[in-house]
Amino acid sequence: MPTAILTGQPVPGSSIEGDLRSLGFDVRTAADAAEAETLLAEVPGDQRVALVDSRFIGHTHALRLGLTDPRYPLAAIPGALTAQPDGRQALTRAMAREHSAAGGAALAVGSLAGVADRVVTALDADGAAVHRPELGTLVAAVPADPQARAEARQAVSAVDDEAVRLKSAVKAGDGFFTTYFVSPYSRYIARWCARRGLTPNQVTTASLITALIAAGSAATGTRGGFVAAGVLLILSFVLDCTDGQLARYSLQYSTLGAWLDATFDRAKEYAFYAGLALGAARDGDDVWALALAAMVLQTCRHVVDFAYHEAERDAARAAATAAKTAAAKTAGTTGAGTGAPAPTDRPARVGWTLWARRIIVLPIGERWAMIAVLTAVTTPRITFYALLAGSAFAALYTTAGRVLRSLRRRTASTEREARSLAALADSGPLAELLARGLRGRVPAVPRLAPLGALAGAVVLLTVAWLQGPGWWVAPAAGVYVLCSAVAVARPLTGSLDWLVVPVFRAAEYGAVLLLAARSDVDGALPAAFGLVAAVAYHHYDTVYRNWGDTGAPPPAWLVRAAGGHEGRTLLVTVLAALLTAAQFTVALTALAVAVALLVLTESIRFWVAAHLGGAPAVHDEGEPA
Repeated sequence: MPTAILTGQPVPGSSIEGDLRSLGFDVRTAADAAEAETLLAEVPGDQRVALVDSRFIGHTHALRLGLTDPRYPLAAIPGALTAQPDGRQALTRAMAREHSAAGGAALAVGSLAGVADRVVTALDADGAAVHRPELGTLVAAVPADPQARAEARQAVSAVDDEAVRLKSAVKAGDGFFTTYFVSPYSRYIARWCARRGLTPNQVTTASLITALIAAGSAATGTRGGFVAAGVLLILSFVLDCTDGQLARYSLQYSTLGAWLDATFDRAKEYAFYAGLALGAARDGDDVWALALAAMVLQTCRHVVDFAYHEAERDAARAAATAAKTAAAKTAGTTGAGTGAPAPTDRPARVGWTLWARRIIVLPIGERWAMIAVLTAVTTPRITFYALLAGSAFAALYTTAGRVLRSLRRRTASTEREARSLAALADSGPLAELLARGLRGRVPAVPRLAPLGALAGAVVLLTVAWLQGPGWWVAPAAGVYVLCSAVAVARPLTGSLDWLVVPVFRAAEYGAVLLLAARSDVDGALPAAFGLVAAVAYHHYDTVYRNWGDTGAPPPAWLVRAAGGHEGRTLLVTVLAALLTAAQFTVALTALAVAVALLVLTESIRFWVAAHLGGAPAVHDEGEPA
């Protein structure tokens, strides 16, 4: 149980002790400086501790935001600060620094009034990263006199704490469908879940199970099954929104939860594609090629997002830090954080042009709504045609915009960004060996990396499309391997080098799709679907490791064992050239199972170990997937 140490003289009629207990804190009161330091030292090092001014007046949710968020080692609001185990050492140093700076007087005279805010100042002076949550209209104040206390209490009464908490559970920047057709009621489902002790991970699992049942309903191939599938898919999406809102409502963030949420989203959508293909097959319509194309296109869209944001992440963080610094300076001149009510939490009004842009990119809410409605009222083939058309337009729109923004970029990527892109590239032993031989020989030509990758991909996919399984496709894959090595022979620091990653994904997935489609044998495309799904999971997992700030990309042995993108592509093309169509189908199935077992085993081991090892909690608030 976390411990909160109340500092300063008790104030008659204060509710601070009860508020802290309602948040799960074991509350202890320090009568003087010596007792405060003793109580702090008695709290085990693996537990959270908080220092709270006994004069604090504010909303319970302000305390919750400031003292219980698991994502930050150090956090503070006016009159209160908290330290998790990773921040305890910094807290101890800051208390000693504050005491020393005051010559011992501030903490020795028996009154501890204001010590929490002074320790926060000392933490800032030490360069510690102290998170200060945005409180919006919530009040967090330490009034210095009776009149100020009365005004603060009036400010607390004027704002509905629970209404603000419920509103803040909804993610900012959601899509149109989510904002207007899901969040208005899903937030209440999240609150219902919180009051019954349900966790976000349990809701995430319920969403997955619902989507799998939806996929099974679609696989029946009946009109009733398709209608049920559409309804269940929407219900799964509502639960998918609810788990994030529950996490924000109750501040139940975790590394494992973020991984489950992201991974299950992909599993749900791609399982539904498979269910539609199976259902269509029952009616004699083979749409496996369309299902696989939809998965390839959607995965490549995500890879564009991931690679671009990795390439721009340090620049974005620098801009965000500058904005926060400017905001903090502004707040310092207007009295925020000194007992004044916090600024309004009303979101900026979103115009129709912004909504149009959000709809155009076909985020998960719009995409799943479209799939659900078309599944219920049309056929799987029409559903996939609409999905492919919408996703293709969204991919062109977003990629073109990001290319143009990258061309305007004046600075090269940092070393960290280059390492992240190299991990996302998933180069195997063949590309690494050739790249080492080419190092120092490849000229520093602008755009060489993306152009080289694109040239290899065009050769491979053109031959696979025109020739299908046969001897010509293996040499084409050899050209692709060589071009891949050229692309990664130098660090990926160019403004457009992030394009290398989605080009590699499109080449590998596209080659599997084309070869399976041209083999013209039953079972080849479902086997190819399974193989691409297994490989895509590996690539998504690489991204999620970076998002989790674990600093641990997939181990080198795993990348080598999986062959890298170029090794797998070469293997598939050689198998297509050597084997009959029926044998090629068996080989694709075996390869899919082997890759899935390999990457899933290591991924589950890594994430469970990270969770049990106390990895920093994360919660993605990025763009809709």
